[in-house]
Parts: sequence; C-alpha cells; structure tokens
Amino acid sequence: MNPSDRLAEHFRIDTAHQKALKKLRIETVSDLLHHLPSRYEDISDIQSVSGLTTGSEAVVYGQLGGLKARKAWKSKRPIAEGWLEDGTSRIKVMWFNQPYLAKMYKDGQYVKASGKVTGVGDKMYIANPELEPLESLPIDRHDSIFKNTENIDDTIYPVYKETKGVTSRWFYHTVMKCFEAGVLEKVTDPIPTKILERYKLYELKTALRYIHSPKKLDHATGARKRFAFEEVFYIQVQKAMERATVSAATSYNIDATGDNVEEFISRFPFPLTRAQQRAIDEILKDFSGQHAMSRLLEGDVGSGKTAVAATTAYAVVTSRPPEGRGTKSGIDYGNLQVAYMAPTEILAKQHFESFIEYFEHLPIQIGLITGSGCYKFPSKSDPTKPTKISKAQLMKWVKNGEVPILIGTHALIYKSVEFKHLAYVIIDEQHRFGTNQRKALTKKGAPMPHLLSMTATPIPRTLSLTIYGDLDLTLLDEMPKGRKQVITKIIGPNQQEPMYEHVKGELKAGRQAYVICPRIDEPDPEKENALNLKSVISEAERLRTHVFKNAQIDVLHGKMTPSEKDKVMKRFLDHESDVLVATSVVEVGVNVPNATNIIIEGAERFGLSQLHQLRGRVIRGTYQPYCFAVTESKSEKTRDRLKALSTAKNGFELSEYDLQFRGAGELYGSKQSGLSDLGMEALKNLKLVEAARAEARTLVETDPELKKHNKIAERVTTLGLNLHLE
Repeated sequence: MNPSDRLAEHFRIDTAHQKALKKLRIETVSDLLHHLPSRYEDISDIQSVSGLTTGSEAVVYGQLGGLKARKAWKSKRPIAEGWLEDGTSRIKVMWFNQPYLAKMYKDGQYVKASGKVTGVGDKMYIANPELEPLESLPIDRHDSIFKNTENIDDTIYPVYKETKGVTSRWFYHTVMKCFEAGVLEKVTDPIPTKILERYKLYELKTALRYIHSPKKLDHATGARKRFAFEEVFYIQVQKAMERATVSAATSYNIDATGDNVEEFISRFPFPLTRAQQRAIDEILKDFSGQHAMSRLLEGDVGSGKTAVAATTAYAVVTSRPPEGRGTKSGIDYGNLQVAYMAPTEILAKQHFESFIEYFEHLPIQIGLITGSGCYKFPSKSDPTKPTKISKAQLMKWVKNGEVPILIGTHALIYKSVEFKHLAYVIIDEQHRFGTNQRKALTKKGAPMPHLLSMTATPIPRTLSLTIYGDLDLTLLDEMPKGRKQVITKIIGPNQQEPMYEHVKGELKAGRQAYVICPRIDEPDPEKENALNLKSVISEAERLRTHVFKNAQIDVLHGKMTPSEKDKVMKRFLDHESDVLVATSVVEVGVNVPNATNIIIEGAERFGLSQLHQLRGRVIRGTYQPYCFAVTESKSEKTRDRLKALSTAKNGFELSEYDLQFRGAGELYGSKQSGLSDLGMEALKNLKLVEAARAEARTLVETDPELKKHNKIAERVTTLGLNLHLE
C-alpha cells in the first residue's frame, strides 16, 4: 500500500461511503491519513456490562433496546425501562417516575450510561441512569473497547469529523488497517529535518501514528503541534512566494522627498497623529524603491486612514511616468494614476466626497464609478462641485490619463476600465485583493502598481501574519486629539428603561441613534424557536409604537437594493430620520457625525471586534458618543466577554481577547482563510506562527521555485487551489 493509492484499490467502498468521502475531499490513502481526529475521549472509566457488580457506580457504553413504559405492579408507579448491551453482556435499565424517557430515546441508539447498579444476579439493573447520546461507540462495541484497559495509556481514542455515510469508527479502523499494511514506512516527510529538529517536532510517520492512535495524551498533543506548524508553514510558504513575485515585479518609482507633501498636509484642518505620520513615511519610503509595495494599514474607525490614503495618493498623482511628460492637444496628461476601491457604493461616494475636500484646491481631476452611475470632479460649469457623466466619457478620460484619481466599487476591475499609468491601488476592507486583481487593473507589460489595503477590522497579530503574510503591516494605534472615547454600557435583562430614557434625551437635543439587530425578519417559530433574537422590522415597529413615539424611524438591511440603501442613508445623513434600525450592514462605511448613540441588541451574537466596529459608527462627530450592548443572556462567561468592550484600550487588544475567547475559526471564518480547525487553533500560538513565517521566508529565499522541495511545492499548489475555490 502506497500513500498515493486510491482508497478504493484497497477497501470496499459503497456508493454512500464514496459520496461522504468526496464531500470530505478524501480520495487517496494519504488524504485519509491527513483526516485528523478533531478530539479525543478518555475511556478509562468505561466498564463492561459483564463486569458490573451490585452497589457500584457504573459507566457503560452500549446500545439501547426494548424501551417501553409501564406501571409497577404494587405501587402503580410509572416506570420507563429497557436494556443496554455492549457486546459482552446485557443489563436492564430502569427509570422511576419518568415514563416519558421511553419515548425520548430509541431502540438501537448508542449511549453512554452512568448510574448505580441495583439488584442481584439476573435481576440486576442500573437505576435512573443518566444517558449521553452518541453518534457511535468508542472504536468498537466489541472487545477493542476493553482491550488492555488495565493500562491507563491505552484508554484514549480519537473522534473524527463525520458526515452522512461515514462514521468516526470507520475512519479509525480504516486508518489502523493502513498502518498494518505498512503505509507509514513509505511516507515521505516534506518538512526539512533541520526544521523539525530546531522546533522539536515529530517526523511525519511518528506524528501520523501518534495522532491516530496515541498511547498517552502527550503523544496526541505533540502530533497536533507538528501538524499545526506544518499547515501554517505551507500557508506562509505560499505567502512568501506571492511576496517574492510582487517584489520581483518592477513598479513606478515615486519621488516624494520634496516639500510638496508637507504643503499638502499643512492644509488639513487637524494635526496628524504620530501614527499617521509614521504610516505616511513608511509608504513614501516604499514608493521610492524599485519594486511594488504591498502593505496592510490597520486602524480603528476614526484613526485617520483616509488622510493617510489621500496624502500618499497626492504623492503619486503629482509624479511623472518614467517616459516623461505626455501631452495631447497642448494638455498635459502625464501624471501617474491612483485607483481607490471601496466595498460598497455608500462608502465609495463618501471617499469621493472626502477626496474632493482634500484636492479641491488643486488642478487634479477625480472620478467616481459605481454600478449606479459615474461622476467627475470638478464640473466645467461649477468648479466647486462634481458632475454626473457617462461611463464611456469617464473611461475615455481614465484611459488617456486625464483623470488621475478613480474611486469606485468592484466596477474598477471591469475589463472596460483601462488606465494609462496606474501606479497605486488603495483597497478599503478588501483584504483578499491579490496579485491577479492587480494585474487585471494594469496594461499588459506595464509596471505593477503599489498596493495599500486598509481595514478598520481589528486583526490579531497571528492572524495578520498568516492570512495577510504577503503584506507588510502598519498600525494606526493612536486616535486624533479631541476625539471623545465611547462610553460603553452592558445592558442585561430588564435593564433597558434607563437606556431608552437616555437616548430620548439625546434625540431631544438634536442627536441621532442607531439600533442594531441580529436578524432582518422574525424567525419561523417552527424552525428557529430556540433563537429568540430581535429583528430589524419588528423592532422598528415596536420602537415607533412604544418607545420613540415622536421620532422618525427608518430601517436598513442587506436585502435592500443599493439604491434603497443609499436613499435611507441619505435621509439619515441629512437628519430626515432620527433613528436607524439596521443589521450589521452599517458596520462598514457609514459616516454620520450627528449620530451619537448606538444600541446593539443580541450583543452576545457578535464578536468583540465586530461590536467594536459597530460602536465606531458613533465617534465621527465632536459630541459624547454612547454604546449600549444589550444581552438577554444570563451567562457569566458572556457577560465577562462583553465587559472587555469597556476595559480594553483599543480594537487590537479586543481582537486578541476575542481570538482566545472564541477562536480564529469563529472570529475570521475557516472558509475565508483555507485553514483547518487545527490550523485555526494554531493561530492562538504567536511563537509557532512567527517560527513558521521565518522558516518559510528563509526557504523561499534559498529556493524561490521550490525545485529542491517538490513535496512542499505540491502541498502549496493544492493549498492555492483550495484558497481560490473558497
């Protein structure tokens, strides 16, 4: 048996199994060996039915049968009874005064039963046992459960991720058969021996044996560490290769050492923070090199990312392409160009308006392209205002270089959009924008543009090092002076009245408020009766009728069309509405300085980073902002997590707390990253991630095309495909 063999060559696999395995992307023996257990169970407390004695406390794994309800002969007490069989023998189970249990469980169901053994001989039974339903029994319900259980080291068994048609037990037994067939001796370890020795990691064949059949928990832990390192390492290799590709590509050299940038900054109505100045300096330094910049600018809402983007964009559009000054009909169109991509039309329009404020004193034209129309600033008829123009006309001016700054949504990467000298791409909240999209924006053979990706989403350091490993990281970890801190309050059950009174007072003073709900519509009571979460539509109606009776209330949610969203947001921005009831669609890209209060219903349903972003909606103005995180949960764990909102110094600290509390899979989404559950868990370990990153970069520097490491190249290629598919 070889690792590359198809499973069907060695095992009889029926149609149901084939479908299940395909769903889990398991085709070969190697795929099976790398389908790792998700957890382990300790079966040291398991007893066989045949070994039970009267008066003992029993823990038995088995299969139920003969379930029925009856009444005791003398006392007429209702009884539920049946039997439990584990492959060694059978014992009766009885529950007194709980006849409904006979219907709660089913004959043939696997369970873990815990209870006291009563009676003697063939009348022995387990009285009122507690049952824990199981998908299957540990390993096997026959002698393999009880084999060598006197040795504590042999009582750990793996539990695998299942899908319909294939069980955890099947995975275990099939892997064991592969081991018996000697497949481990033919396994080649792709990780260089020096790396394994440096970090005391198991070699692959040892790690595979220990992760599938550990003799003790330390073995399983060590094996998981090796596979966690390996997975993060492959992603870091891929990121290092992407970075090397960009670094090898030529880009426009932008000379930004003169006084013109300082003059541009001096016109701002506010002083730059030290963090903003540091970010601008780092970006301008990258511009002066020969290769394309790739940088992630991370900062809280209101930390001044747009000012950094505008300043660096100014440095670009006042620079010339290497071939010199291009003219047409006496007009100079020789400047380099900037593309600024935003995730929504609302945000694209806001950036367009912001850039007009920054550039209105300069002879620099700015374009806006979205799905609903195109604009250009300045207008020929009124130089202080933008004008609506046809897409064809805007595209013509962009193509010949007359419009050096183009702002838009994903419409920017349409084939119809061509630039003359695109030197700089700024992406807002679009971190997956990569090398291929950059190439799509440029002419064939043209230099690759510099890239600045910006986010207000706090990202844990381990996550940014892994998922965005091809980008340099710049943090805006200061807020502009005079910006008031949000007063955050956690509102528990039956504590809403003072909150509503406060917001009423704010509305009366001329301020506005957001109310965020976890869902759009009321749930179907038959399908989602367990989730009693407030919805936008019903909550808006309740607030109109019972709470803010004199206020104008609008709703905003993801099912609305872009034009409907824009209309609602314009009403709120123009203060034609007082309260906006919305889903988290307002998380990104809404700037209403007069909105000072935000109520977040079902706060426990959101991550801390998302809650932090939502409350960032109310720090745009000069008034004191308030955030109310409302939860119906009585869980102390939930309350402690939410309290971090008011104690953490900034979004970065919150993101680290969220990573430890919720895990990277829930925080970021494993589908977005391409990481497995094990890889996601590894992101809690900064030292492991930094080690994998350092080793990957060294490997790619010494072997750029991985010609000496073909096994790693194969895994990275597969990884790249999976990431693309996700």
